[in-house]
Amino acid sequence: MMAADETPMPGAPAPPRDGIPGSILFLCGLNAIRSPIAEQLARGFLPPTVFVASAGVRAGERDPFVDAVLAEAGLSLGNRQPRTLEDLEDAYFDLIVTLAPEAHHRALELTRSIAVEVEYWPMPDPTTSTGSREHILAAYRDVRDRLARRIASRFGQKSSAPENE
Repeated sequence: MMAADETPMPGAPAPPRDGIPGSILFLCGLNAIRSPIAEQLARGFLPPTVFVASAGVRAGERDPFVDAVLAEAGLSLGNRQPRTLEDLEDAYFDLIVTLAPEAHHRALELTRSIAVEVEYWPMPDPTTSTGSREHILAAYRDVRDRLARRIASRFGQKSSAPENE
């Protein structure tokens, strides 16, 4: 166990905390894959009183593989389209979770003068996978499942990530 005053090593899962933030933003590069998956998973894990959103540093396009792996988990983006930080109605969050280096740097710039907790959860980019459709889907499933475990670990909820057979 880690002492209360110790800082976890970079990339290590954050220990569960007693208090769940009132608002959480998941931030990645394009808001097309990692952050919308995290947003949908968090909505399923957290109480409805927690405001959850996602955005990208730059404008992206919706990715059909995201729809497929979310559907496998019983989730959907509905008509939601990728959005940038500038598209958000409210830019204040209790916690910003960054999922890519570019997003982390941007979040640190944004929070220099305000007290917002920023956590970096590096996640692989599944768009770098090649091969068959099934091989590419496996990379997207891996990201979905990693995010589900990380959200469950961080917020003290039970993971509902599909088990790999």
